[in-house]
Amino acid sequence: MNRQEIRAAVIEELVNVAPDIDPAAVEDEKSLRDEYDLDSMDSVNLVIAIHRRLGVSIPDSEFGRLQSVEDVVNYLQTHGCGE
Repeated sequence: MNRQEIRAAVIEELVNVAPDIDPAAVEDEKSLRDEYDLDSMDSVNLVIAIHRRLGVSIPDSEFGRLQSVEDVVNYLQTHGCGE
């Protein structure tokens, strides 16, 4: 997958977890927690959804460091989703 496809998948799963988010308004560098109101359960659900969709596991120890869509996309690119 290329970066754009990974980003689209992450945003789609983010919207599935938090339906109030407008996918067209997602800014990659904004905080998932602060800007998009993801709580810890939403974060777990997002990790599970990403794993199911893309086949990449994100350990709990790593997800805490992934603060934005950009961070998640970068992680996925370097851990199995990159071209």
